Amino acid sequence: MTLIRLLQIFFIRPARTGRLALRALRRNKLRSALTGLGIIIGVAAVVAMVAIGNGARARIEGQVSSLGQNLLMVYAGSSRSGGVNAGLGSASTLTLADAAAMSREVPDVIAVSPEVRTAGQAIANGRNWSTQITGESPQYLAIRSWNLAAGTMFSDRDIHTAAKVAVIGSKTAAQLFGPENPLGRVVRVKSIPLVIIGVLTSKGAGMGGNNQDDVLIVPYTTAMKRLTGDKYLKSVNLQVSSAGRMDTAQAQITDLLRQRHNLPAGREDDFTILNQKEIADTVGTISTVITLFLGSVAGISLLVGGIGIMNIMLVSVTERTREIGIRIAVGAQPQDIMLQFLIEAVTLSLCGGILGVLAGLGAARLAAAMTGFAAVVSFGSVALAFSVSAGIGIFFGFYPARRAAAMDPIEALRYE
Repeated sequence: MTLIRLLQIFFIRPARTGRLALRALRRNKLRSALTGLGIIIGVAAVVAMVAIGNGARARIEGQVSSLGQNLLMVYAGSSRSGGVNAGLGSASTLTLADAAAMSREVPDVIAVSPEVRTAGQAIANGRNWSTQITGESPQYLAIRSWNLAAGTMFSDRDIHTAAKVAVIGSKTAAQLFGPENPLGRVVRVKSIPLVIIGVLTSKGAGMGGNNQDDVLIVPYTTAMKRLTGDKYLKSVNLQVSSAGRMDTAQAQITDLLRQRHNLPAGREDDFTILNQKEIADTVGTISTVITLFLGSVAGISLLVGGIGIMNIMLVSVTERTREIGIRIAVGAQPQDIMLQFLIEAVTLSLCGGILGVLAGLGAARLAAAMTGFAAVVSFGSVALAFSVSAGIGIFFGFYPARRAAAMDPIEALRYE
């Protein structure tokens, strides 16, 4: 086979066929645009939905990670009064002795912070603000991976003396002191003067949507003796040595507390342990399912767009029956006819895919601006949507192309 023949087979004839296909599309601009619109909407929906799903997952995972590293949260049980369940932490089942025992007898626990919570009106600088008052240990910031923007954390000595000191969250500081430096200033809570010795960096929203920065942290002994009068703890925060030891530590804590609380076999725990790793795994699974669901729903519109391409190409084959017959009569091969219609279908889907990706990116940006969290556009989702759009052009364009190539030229020339 000569070089000229090879060039004709592999380059010249396909190029000529491609020009004919593009010319046919230009002759019916409106129909081509409407046909491609289905692919544009489908690809845009896939890109935008997956980006929104990824953004939601990233936000939730960020909120989980903001809790700290390798964190176990032990809550007191729920109390009931008159048939009303008061929720976790309301029962008098956790004590300081329990917290000390967990620190002493569970080898994998490397940090412990007994926790007492209450809400109170903080008064300072001629202003007042209702905020969350939290009693913690000096290890609390390490457990929560929370840094200080200024000042220091209270010490073990402050715990022993129930010192009237506090570390303030950025939100509370802004409400009480505005742009002024709160260090060394006094905040009154329930008539108790608390000296601000530290200012926390901002953490933003937490798992429940609450603002973690709207807080005033005091020694847990100060909270119990001076602010609440509680004899029991709401919860205990514990940090485990590694992620791989979380389940083991949780089992050991469960056994220890059941033994300390004299709970016989078969009786329910009077406490609840929340495992950060389990929370993160559950959230990750749920968000992945949601993302896949959104992508699948959006993918249906891609399928509809492909059916639209197939429908229009079949109509085009019928309309151009005489043209096909003339082309075959003057020497065009069946593969040339098939290639022409395939090129038309693939061109529609590829152009729709490109415009759909751009529209999807724009929709993701708009959704991010409206919802307040970043939509995460992954290269994989864009590449997948674009590849599927190209595949749809080939898949749904093949049957019309084969039908056109299989026409009898004599019957085609007779067609009116």
